[in-house]
Amino acid sequence: MGSSKLVGIVLLVIGIALLYFGFQSTQSVGDQISETFTGRFTDNTMWYLIGGAALVAAGGFMTFLKK
Repeated sequence: MGSSKLVGIVLLVIGIALLYFGFQSTQSVGDQISETFTGRFTDNTMWYLIGGAALVAAGGFMTFLKK
């Protein structure tokens, strides 16, 4: 296994964890109230979701597509 595949797998795992924590954060009472009044989630929740998606995409690319 090459080092780029190993880094890709690590990025995938971290990205999935961030997405999980971001999703859990969207279900919190504070985020639900914030979304009700402003129409969007809090900044911290958005960073979890955006960062997780970016890491999953980068990790998937490094693991599965890069030769």
